[in-house]
Parts: sequence; structure tokens; C-alpha cells
Amino acid sequence: MPKYDFDIGIIGGGAGGLTVASGASRFGAKTLLIEKEKELGGDCLHYGCVPSKTLIRTAHVYHMMKNAPRFGLPAVDIKPVDYRDVARRIQYVIGAIQKHDSEERFCKLGVKVEFGNPEFIDEHSVRVNGKNYSASKWVIATGSSPAIPPIEGIYQTSCITNKEIFSLDSLPRSMAVIGAGPIAIEMAQAFCRLGTRVFVIQRSGQILSKEDKDMADIVMNVLSAEGIVFHLNAELVSVKEFGAEKEVVIRNKDGDTESIRAEQVLVALGREANVSGLRLENISLDFDRKGIRVDNRMRTNHPHIYAVGDVTGAYQFTHAAGYEGGIALSSAILHLPRKADYTFLPWCTFTDPELASIGMNEKRAKEAGIEYSVWTEQFSANDRGLAEGEEVGQVKLIIDNNGDPVGAQILGPQAGELLGEWTAIINGSVKLSTMASAVHAYPTLAEINKRVVGNYFSGKIFSGKVKKTLKFFFHFKGRACG
Repeated sequence: MPKYDFDIGIIGGGAGGLTVASGASRFGAKTLLIEKEKELGGDCLHYGCVPSKTLIRTAHVYHMMKNAPRFGLPAVDIKPVDYRDVARRIQYVIGAIQKHDSEERFCKLGVKVEFGNPEFIDEHSVRVNGKNYSASKWVIATGSSPAIPPIEGIYQTSCITNKEIFSLDSLPRSMAVIGAGPIAIEMAQAFCRLGTRVFVIQRSGQILSKEDKDMADIVMNVLSAEGIVFHLNAELVSVKEFGAEKEVVIRNKDGDTESIRAEQVLVALGREANVSGLRLENISLDFDRKGIRVDNRMRTNHPHIYAVGDVTGAYQFTHAAGYEGGIALSSAILHLPRKADYTFLPWCTFTDPELASIGMNEKRAKEAGIEYSVWTEQFSANDRGLAEGEEVGQVKLIIDNNGDPVGAQILGPQAGELLGEWTAIINGSVKLSTMASAVHAYPTLAEINKRVVGNYFSGKIFSGKVKKTLKFFFHFKGRACG
């Protein structure tokens, strides 16, 4: 039997890689973790989830201060934002979390951490910093980077991505956002609230294109009311420097061109897998421009090599990477045939209001050919929402013909938190009748989850047939008014 330096080697110190590294070492496997950056934590910690949510919170507080009269408070004299202070707070939060993802912590867990750019020299070995390391099993968790579209002039123009946006020296007076996915829309609203004039350029006729249009349109209407200008069905023609600004030329669906000038251009048109430099061709690993191909046990075409997280090009969420890391860990270390199942994978776009989803929305239900019904409940009818000035949005429940929930979307305050109840219900196969009979505290936003289920049952419970039956047995006299 061949002898290797390590039982398992992990390339990439983000959510997926750290999950595998900590678990493998705790199970007693001799573990190597290689990270190309100077610190662990991955894109999520340094350029993604953590800094973006920190910025969003700062922008939310500033927005609330500017809108104090809405809550019966006197207007406040608000000074302009100094983005350097905002950036310092972002770095503080990153630093606080970094302690949990430090080399020292993983060394205490028994993990050997190496920083550098690895490349495969054979199916079991990599070279990094001039040294060769071999392992019985490998996990590739190198993540993804912003995709730069092939637009005329874009490589000659100093555009920014999520890599640069959180460390700008000053707040841009104006910003053109190319793309309208979650990252683009979150950043558009945050910078608009801080005082930037924001333009969003989208190729299709809808923002957040994976969501149902009715839900995405509500988000767009809120952002438009806050001052964001949207250019939908817009084809990108060119980008170039224009003095102190940049110029983005677009073509609308009628074929007319328009010029948009802004101090900064944020490119947020998707991600591409980080496979360059790994020399995967040396080992004939199966991958394409979308990412490394894996089966439902996260195995590549080499059964001892796994890939998890963004590098697979599938579900580009931090929690998905962590989940996939657990799948790979079970297979590689415990030899358990655990398989990934994304049927009820939740996600959330952290705009204000938030838009959170689990399971199928109407788009996916139609694509799957499922017969379904839609049940909604508005936040404008939720007492806690009214008290907090959060009246925009709704819960949208998708129920199949068997009466089982196949998906839920929540557009409203703290939607990501409220979705947790649906995550438990749907994954636990809890009957809707159980949900309907459960008591929720009053007044809470969570009551809206119970109310939408109540809407589903009310038509059955309070039907004409039920009323006739009760009248027959108990001699009810009917309406007392009107």
C-alpha cells in the first residue's frame, strides 16, 4: 500500500476547505491545508458575505437616521459619509472573525497549514513553495473570482469588483453597477443609501433573475424609490475612461445607444471558478469554464479527489460550501456514502427588504411540471411589521396537489431569519396542519408564517359545506349582521 505524507490534503482555506480540515483532523486524520492568500477565511470573510453585510448594516443605520421623522422623531442634521470610517469598521469585523479562522487555531486542531500557490504534479501530490506534499485524499476548495465580461474597453478601464469595493478611499459620487444579481443589488442599495448616485445595468428585463418576477419587482420598486436608476434589457457596448469618470455605453431593446457616466463602475456579472494555476491538466481532472465536475458525493473523475464550494460552479453560497465540505468529509474520511441533496437549500438576498427562498418558487415548479397553488400573506397585515414601519413584502408559499409545501419565499424584514422556520418544516417533512396549530408569540414577525398556512386551511375549514353541516347538527342561525 502506498505511503503518503498526509491522510488528506485540502486546497483552499474558505468555508468548504475549513470544514473539511477541522473535521478531518478531529477524526484523527493527518491533515494538510494549503491557502494561496496570506490569511485563512476565503472570499466570504475578506471580500464577500462578512464585509458586504457589515456595509449593508452601516448603510441601514444611516438610512434610518435620515428617515427619523417616519418614526415620529425630529429630523436629524446628518453629515456626509466618510467612507474611510466605514472601511475601518468593515476591517474591524473581518479581523474579529479572522481569529476563528486563524492558522494558530487550526494548528491547535492538528492541521498543518501552508500558504502558497499549489500545483498538482501527479494524482496524489502537489508542489507548493518548492516542496512536494503527498496525500491519500485531496479536496479542492479554491472558490471563485469575479467574472469579467468581454466588453470593449473593460480591461483598459479601472473598474472595481467585490475585491476592491470594501476598501475604497472615498465614497464615490456616482456608480454604475453592471449586473443585477444578489451582489450587485445589495451593493447598489447600500451605496445609494450612503449617498452615491447609482445606476444598475441589466441585460434581461428583471433583476434577481433566479427569483419570481413578482417578488423581484417589489425589490426593484423599493430601490427605485430610494433613488437607484435601472436600465433593464440593456446590452453592454463598451466601457472607457472619461476624465475623472468612466463611461458605459449601452444599447436598449429598440437598438438605441445611451451613455452612462459614473465615478466608479462595479462589475458584478457572476463568478468564475478558481482553477487556474492548479495544473489540473497534469492529472487529467475533468473541468470546464464553469468549474470542476463532481458527482453527488463531491468526487471528481478521480475518486480520491473531491471538489467543494464555488469551484464546482454549482451553488455559490458559503453555507453550500460548508454543506458540501461535510459531504466530502463523510466520504473521504468516514467512508460513508452520503450524497448531496440541494432540493431544499435556502438562500437570501440581503437587500432591505430581504428576499429569502427555500425549495421551489413558481419558476422552478413550472419548469418541473408540478401542479401547485400559491398562498400569500402580506407584511402590511402583520402587527409587528406595522409597528416597526416594515409594511412592504409578503410570504409566498408554494403547495403541491398533495398539500405539501414544496417551497417558500419571504420578501420582508428579517426574511433570512424568518426562513429558518420553513427550513425546519420542509426539511423535517412537518405537516402544514402542525404548523397551523402551533402557537406563535405575539406580536412577532414570525406570525406571518402561521398566517399564510392559515390562509391555505381557511378555505377548507370555513367552506359552505362545513357551515351547512354545522347548521344542520347545531341549528346555527347564521350571520348576525348585514
